[in-house]
Amino acid sequence: MTKKIIITGATGLIGTKLSKALINRGDKVIVFSRNTSKAKTEIPDAYKYVEWDYECLEHWQSEINGVDAVIHLAGANVFGKRWNVSYKKNILESRIISTSNLVKAIKNSTSKPSVFISSSAIGFYGDKGNEIIDETSLPGDDFLAFVCKKWEEETSEVEKFGVRHAGIRTGIVLNPNDGALKQMLLPFKLFLGGPIGSGRQWFPWIHVDDIVGIYLFSLDNTLIKDGVNAASPNPVTMKDFAKTLGKILHRPCIFPVPRFAMKIALGEVADVVTASQRVYPKKLIDFNYRFKFENLREALENLLK
Repeated sequence: MTKKIIITGATGLIGTKLSKALINRGDKVIVFSRNTSKAKTEIPDAYKYVEWDYECLEHWQSEINGVDAVIHLAGANVFGKRWNVSYKKNILESRIISTSNLVKAIKNSTSKPSVFISSSAIGFYGDKGNEIIDETSLPGDDFLAFVCKKWEEETSEVEKFGVRHAGIRTGIVLNPNDGALKQMLLPFKLFLGGPIGSGRQWFPWIHVDDIVGIYLFSLDNTLIKDGVNAASPNPVTMKDFAKTLGKILHRPCIFPVPRFAMKIALGEVADVVTASQRVYPKKLIDFNYRFKFENLREALENLLK
């Protein structure tokens, strides 16, 4: 059955691929974007393009009426700039205010969507060392954990109006054209690659095709709700990740990046990059989501072939 679905952040790494996957299966995608010209170029077959200023509720809230789902991916890039008071405020408010206003628009609509899915992150848990983390694990106490917790609390408000909600706690998405993998490729290609930090920290990776698959699964499966760990069931340590990447690229893995160097270069963000999160996607496993890529080597070979 064809669904009408609103997506915010549709021109991002996940949003672009998710939008195209929905369109390819016959759904009608309504793109909410600050830059509709860019959106039309990157997602040319969407059903509709809506200029979206998340603070101006009155300009777009009527679009919510009658849609089947809202997928909210928009938010300031956590790694976009070195953190200071101003940028941390932007990271938080871009998520909380936008989500709060989407919830208000859902409340005001006469024909409400059946589900509201919002992005979140494994940063919800903070640094947990060797502890195995499932959806019942407690949140962390650092800034990113605080952001994710508040973000999911805003999302859950739709329950009051009979709308199912899910917060996709996204792991490190592997894509050679963006994100962490792209940043690691150049040093390896220059024979300067190695693990980040101690190398002992757990690295909760996820193939980009699986993160798209998880959003589709969460959209269609009415039993999926609340927080959802979106990471491979087989996390690896950073040391093993770097070794595997080096083998596939036929490059050595001998130049680790010490944590203190990361701290000098990135400031507080270094704590996020070097955090240890041994995430297990219990909810997805329990509801029989089938990962396309469970094994790191197969995932990297697919992405870098």
